[in-house]
Amino acid sequence: MNQERRERLQDAGIEVLAEVGSRGLTHRAVDAAADVPEGTAKNYFPTRDALLRAIAERCVELYRRIPVQAPTDRQGLKVMIRTLLENVAGPGRSRMLAIHELQCEATRKPWLAAVLDTVTAADFAAFEAAHRAAGLPATPQRAAAATLALHAAIPYLLASGPETLAAIGLHDLDAFVTDLLDSLYGPPPAT
Repeated sequence: MNQERRERLQDAGIEVLAEVGSRGLTHRAVDAAADVPEGTAKNYFPTRDALLRAIAERCVELYRRIPVQAPTDRQGLKVMIRTLLENVAGPGRSRMLAIHELQCEATRKPWLAAVLDTVTAADFAAFEAAHRAAGLPATPQRAAAATLALHAAIPYLLASGPETLAAIGLHDLDAFVTDLLDSLYGPPPAT
């Protein structure tokens, strides 16, 4: 099978999920979004579950491609986290909306939860490593708390208006990340 066409169909599936949700995800909708002949998506992904799996795998792949620089200090960690949050509200918005749709599907499909869990497990490990690389006294619990806070912020970044974002502190991502790290580790020592 043609890998380029497969990825085009997967990307189209992400857009369909982002635009119309899980109920609107059909092989025909993916064909139309990918601008390919009818039946192409069905040829690559014969069942709806195969289509869901392919979209989930593509979401995982795209997430891993987000360009972030490994932190070497607290400021670098703040930049890394802000970059990830900016991606959610910007170029990664469709992917994140698709992931949220896939997570809802995963409540009824354990095999899909297992695919998505690879991202979550990697996030927890990566954030703990990033906190340590930044020179912070990271523990698995602190890193987990930070990761959970970031994951909890995502739906608000995707769906909330400016007033709500301001009310919960997500209108200023620098301040949000600073407050999060200060809550976990205390303010940085004065220099």
